[in-house]
Amino acid sequence: MNTVPGNVLELKVGGMSCMGCVASVRNLLTALPGVASVQVELADGWVRVEHDPARVDPAAIRQAIEAGGYQVLSA
Repeated sequence: MNTVPGNVLELKVGGMSCMGCVASVRNLLTALPGVASVQVELADGWVRVEHDPARVDPAAIRQAIEAGGYQVLSA
């Protein structure tokens, strides 16, 4: 996991193969309290999450992705 200044978390995510997967990951993450925005790049598998660390921590973001059936591979 890589926390970028400005409370942005960038994660490499596996298991996404279509735009439905992109929407699913986006929906999983935007449902978390404290998540301001989510960008999902299908081609390279990166997910960028802008969040409020006082309301949601990186572990909860990772757990939400994995609960949806995807794998957090690396940052």
